Amino acid sequence: MKNTIKQVFHSGKFLFGFVIFMFILLTVIIYPLFVTADPLQMIGQGNFFKPGTYVSVEESTLEKSYTLQIPKQFSKLEMVLDVDTRAKIQEFLIKQGVAEADIDVTDAEGLVALWKANYDPNTKYKGYTTAKRKALKRLDNQITAAMKDSGVIVAEKDEEGNLQQSKVIKDTDYVNIKDVSKKTFLLGTDNFGRDVLTELVAATKSSLKIGLLAGLIATAIGLLLGLLAGYMGGLADNIIIFITNLFTVIPSFVILILISYSVGDKARGIAMVGIIIGLTSWPWTTRSVRSQVISLRNRDHVNLSKLSGHSMFRIIFTDILPYIASYVVMAMILQISSGILAEAQLSMIGLGPATTKTATLGLMMQWAMQYSAHLNGSWWAYFPVVILIALISFSLNLMNTGMDQVFNPQLRD
Repeated sequence: MKNTIKQVFHSGKFLFGFVIFMFILLTVIIYPLFVTADPLQMIGQGNFFKPGTYVSVEESTLEKSYTLQIPKQFSKLEMVLDVDTRAKIQEFLIKQGVAEADIDVTDAEGLVALWKANYDPNTKYKGYTTAKRKALKRLDNQITAAMKDSGVIVAEKDEEGNLQQSKVIKDTDYVNIKDVSKKTFLLGTDNFGRDVLTELVAATKSSLKIGLLAGLIATAIGLLLGLLAGYMGGLADNIIIFITNLFTVIPSFVILILISYSVGDKARGIAMVGIIIGLTSWPWTTRSVRSQVISLRNRDHVNLSKLSGHSMFRIIFTDILPYIASYVVMAMILQISSGILAEAQLSMIGLGPATTKTATLGLMMQWAMQYSAHLNGSWWAYFPVVILIALISFSLNLMNTGMDQVFNPQLRD
């Protein structure tokens, strides 16, 4: 056993996949020890906040400020002039007769100068609808506001309820970030205003549980039926293969959908989904184990056990199973990977775990797609989920390939 483990870990592919999978697993275990917040807590009052650090505006206004001589005028313009806005300004300027070669969309100051020289808010430009004219006017107001250096006026109510100016925040006023409350969202928030990173870690844990449960059930059923069919042969073999062929002919995902739908939302929790996936994923394991057992049942050591009067189950579990143990482990690794992917597929069509207490990778994908994250540019709501599913599947399949190279004589160097 010790020598076998050494051989496995000497495989570069297995080791690489193992490191990736262990990194994911340790992150899932360690992260909740430091971040104890509820992964489904709705922190943001809105959806799809961008990744970054958020500070309290009120505290930033009231805290002691420091004067830093850093010009802010055109950094404000950078915030106003995003890529789409610059393209609209360029289109407007070209229509007003400005040569395209004279327009540098990367130069915010020069672009604004051309805009101010050619745009008149009181002119009704031909070729523009009323809505587009209003949009141009709003843009002009935003640019004008960004260029002002008067600062922001803070007012407070006096005893009579009238607003009185109390403070002017200038462009050069800064506060120390340590003096104000802040919250960092490394991966932003999702459609419900929840921290995507914390939710992603919890979802990975749930999906791994589903994959492990499904893999264990599918491997156990496939192993048991494969051992019995391969060793006993005859009628027992025909019955088992007949049942296996029935499940093979009908696509397993179709069966999975039908069973998941019939179970109902209330009963479809994480454990139930794992059991359902496991109960529909065993046929190919059964066929593979059966073929391995057929090649072993007439070996000399097996015939010797038969002549010694050993029971069928003793022969199967002591004289045959150890010889296919590595194959069974590889099959289980693939079943775990398939279970995670099956859960993601089920959740994408609304038949995954119906839970409000935790999330899965598939559910996160469903929520992101349902609220059009892929259309409004909120990549952080779904892209990390896709990458994580791919990494888990890649690492498990790489481990399986590495083990196959060690135990398969045809693939050994």
